[in-house]
Amino acid sequence: MKKLGWMVLVAGTLVSAGCATDPLEESRARPVVERYAALVNENYTDVVTKAKELQTAVNVFVADPTEAKLAAARNAWLAARPAYGQSEAFRFYGGPIDDEDTGPEGLINAWPLDEAYIDSVRGAPEAGIINATLEFPTLTEELLTSLNERDGETNIATGYHAIEFLLWGQDESKTGPGNRPASDFETAPNADRRRQYLKLATELLVKDLESVQAQWAPGADNYGKKFGAEEPKEAVLRILTGLGSLSGAELSGERMTVAYDNRDQEDEHSCFSDNTKGDLYANALGIQNVYLGRYGNQDGKGLDELVAAVDPKLDEEMKKRLQASLDAIQAIPGPFDQAIDTAEGRVKVKAAIDALEAQTETLVDVATALGITLNLE
Repeated sequence: MKKLGWMVLVAGTLVSAGCATDPLEESRARPVVERYAALVNENYTDVVTKAKELQTAVNVFVADPTEAKLAAARNAWLAARPAYGQSEAFRFYGGPIDDEDTGPEGLINAWPLDEAYIDSVRGAPEAGIINATLEFPTLTEELLTSLNERDGETNIATGYHAIEFLLWGQDESKTGPGNRPASDFETAPNADRRRQYLKLATELLVKDLESVQAQWAPGADNYGKKFGAEEPKEAVLRILTGLGSLSGAELSGERMTVAYDNRDQEDEHSCFSDNTKGDLYANALGIQNVYLGRYGNQDGKGLDELVAAVDPKLDEEMKKRLQASLDAIQAIPGPFDQAIDTAEGRVKVKAAIDALEAQTETLVDVATALGITLNLE
C-alpha cells in the first residue's frame, strides 16, 4: 500500500458555547478511549478467526485441488475480507498495524499487485517467483517476506491480494471475476510450487494478523493497555487521525478516485475477485463502528457521546454523513471495474466519493468541537 502522508496538530482546548467544561474531561473521555481499545481487540479477534478459516480451506484445497475445493477456498477468502476491511479504521497513526518500523500492514494488504511478480500471466508463461525455480529453488515464509515490495511497491508477494490472485487468477472477464482452473494447482507447470506458495502465503497472513491482535489483547502489557491509559486528548487525536485518513485520502482518494479517473481495473482494490465494492463498504463501516463505539453485537461508549455533549447537532450531522457514505457505496452497481466504465456506474461512484469527502470534512469539524485541530492530507 502506498504510504500516505498526514500531519496532525493539537491546539489548545476549545470550549464550545454552552459547554463550561473541557469536552475531553477525564471522566467522560476515559470510557470512550477504553471502549476503543476493546473494540479494536474485538475486530482483530474476528479478523484472525476468519483468516484461520481461510487457512483451513486453503489447506484442504492444496491437499486435493478440485474445483469444488477451490470454490470453497475462494468463499473463505471473501468471508475473511469484511472483518479486515473494518479494521482499517485503526490505521494511519503509527499503531501496531502500521508502525513505521515493525508494522506488518505492507505484508498483509498491500496493493496494487503486479501479477507477473508472483506467477505466470497471459503472454508470460514462465513469469513470477513460482516459476523461478533456479533463482528461488526453495519457497519459504522468510523468502516471501523478503521479496514483498522488493525493488518496487507493486512487487507484492504476500497478503490478502497475493492469495486472491492465486485463487482467482487474472480477471479477464467483462462480467465477472478471474476464473483460474484448479488444474493450475495439479497438472500445470510448477503446480507443486503454486500449491506451496498459496499455503505459505496463507500461513504468513495468519501469523502477521495474530501479531497485530496480540498487541490489543486485554490483560497483557501491550499497545492496547498503553493506549487505554493514554491522556484522552492524545488518544482521541489518534482515533480521529485514523478515521479521517481512511475516509479521505485513502478511501475516497486512493481506493476510489484513482480508479474513477483512470477507468482502469488494475487500480481497483480487489481486482481478481471483483470484491472491491465489498472492501469499500467494509472500510466505511469500520469508520462508523469507531464513531459509535460498536463492533458487531458489541456496543459501548463512542465518540458520538463526546460530540453530543458538546454539539448535539454536529453529532447528528456526523451520524447522517456516516450512513450516507455507506448508502452511496452500496448503491454502486457491481462489479466495481464495470461501474467505473459505464455512465450510470460512474455517477454512482462519484456520488460515493463526494459522500466520503463530505464525511471527512465533518470529521474535521468533530475534532474541532473536541478541542483538536486535525489537518489531513
